[in-house]
Amino acid sequence: MYRYKYTVLIIKITLDTVLSGIQQGIELFFSGDQALWSIILLSLRVSGIALLISTVVGVPLGAGVGLVKFPGRRMIQAMIYTGMGLPPVVVGLAVYVFLSNSGILGPVHANWIPRLFTVDAMVLAQVIIACPLIIGFTMSAVSEVGADLRLQVKALGATRSQQFFTILREARRGVLIALIGGLGSIISEVGAVMLVGGNIEGSTRVMTTAILLETRRGNFDLAIGLGFVLLAIAFGINLAAAQLQGKGH
Repeated sequence: MYRYKYTVLIIKITLDTVLSGIQQGIELFFSGDQALWSIILLSLRVSGIALLISTVVGVPLGAGVGLVKFPGRRMIQAMIYTGMGLPPVVVGLAVYVFLSNSGILGPVHANWIPRLFTVDAMVLAQVIIACPLIIGFTMSAVSEVGADLRLQVKALGATRSQQFFTILREARRGVLIALIGGLGSIISEVGAVMLVGGNIEGSTRVMTTAILLETRRGNFDLAIGLGFVLLAIAFGINLAAAQLQGKGH
């Protein structure tokens, strides 16, 4: 009986904490809290820039590897699939080692080289995480386009670039999934951005690192609230993507 009452009490406390956190998250979100919105906007800024760069690089590369046969293609595909499973914290460690003062790029003073504990370093880490995913999913999407369509487009006299974009358009659903997967992998990432960004208040603190910090401080209500906001943003992105996919269909 005592064990049963203790279990019920623990469940009640947990539910109260979760509900309190969700309530606090909703209140913070709509209250216009400057600190919270600064964290949210920085998260969207970092992940948005990283996704844009990864899209510009990853979609053409993925389509090229998926459509063009060349020597060493299977080796490249194996490397891409390996990159899709890279642990984010390992990516963060690699970027940290390269950009640190004693690293390979540390002594090089150039404006195009990101510095540790800056937004640029966080963007670089997220690009390295998202790129293999976008390349891999795009490669799979264009590979599934029927050979009949390729032959038909070629027979109509389309140039190589026209063939490329026609097939890419036909595979747009898979490309959209690639972009969603890439965004999901970076907006919820914590290990890499913590290593290279430092979680500096007002400078490099994003939602995931803020959740980790508040949990360590014992502020579970605020941590759950921030988690709720992060989930709401992720849901909104996926809902918009689903609507676009439905219109495309």
